[in-house]
Amino acid sequence: MCVASATFAVWTAAWLSGRAASDDVLDSLAVWGERHEVVAADTVADALQLPAWPQPPAPPAQLLATLRKCGARTATLALPAPGDVRGLGGPGPLVDAALDSGEATLFADIGIGLVPHTVAEGVLRWTVYPIPRNAPVEHVGISEAEHELTEAVRTSAATLAALDVARDRADAHDALKAHLSAIPRSAWPSGMPGRSLRVLQRATEIAGILELANADDPGGALSAGSAAQRAEALRPIAGAVRNARSAAVNEAVRVLTAPAEKYPR
Repeated sequence: MCVASATFAVWTAAWLSGRAASDDVLDSLAVWGERHEVVAADTVADALQLPAWPQPPAPPAQLLATLRKCGARTATLALPAPGDVRGLGGPGPLVDAALDSGEATLFADIGIGLVPHTVAEGVLRWTVYPIPRNAPVEHVGISEAEHELTEAVRTSAATLAALDVARDRADAHDALKAHLSAIPRSAWPSGMPGRSLRVLQRATEIAGILELANADDPGGALSAGSAAQRAEALRPIAGAVRNARSAAVNEAVRVLTAPAEKYPR
């Protein structure tokens, strides 16, 4: 599993290309919250006929109708972080919101991007922002991202060993298994490419290891300075995980939006 924006990007792409029904898209979001609601930034609310906060939010089915009406054909996942806002279509109000959330789904062909935020227990609010229509959306290819992930793990492991700040945990396997089992999971649409699934699974496992390593106090570091070096050594892995996840999802969207037999909408 990745993030809510990944689920929405993949299932919406499948629906837009006729590979899934609209109810499939809505059902796929249930793993991320019992209720989903949609609002729009003031600058696009009227044009999209979506409510702007603090008006009562719209249901996600209305968002799907808007995407269809506006002629959306594909989607892109962005997983930004401070210092890395690739994939957000350039400067604009979306950037700050996406950085705060850590994720966004872009529909560059119709000039909008969506950012989810948890606003209450079990409630996820999707806010629609404008982006330049058909703006180039930079992202890493899946082959490059997979290679980067492998290299980041190898380099970081070597650096940690050289620093002598890595520490084996007797319960590491059980801790990772418990961590991964707690991650929300949902089914992907029919036609989801196997390579995307493999890269997503590997990224999830490495992210789990990274999270457990960061939670270890202080991970076997002998001093504050060593702890800082350790954090610096692990940082490339986090970036590689983000790139791998976005690349896997965007490759899946590319495959799913290829011509296919139409299914009910």
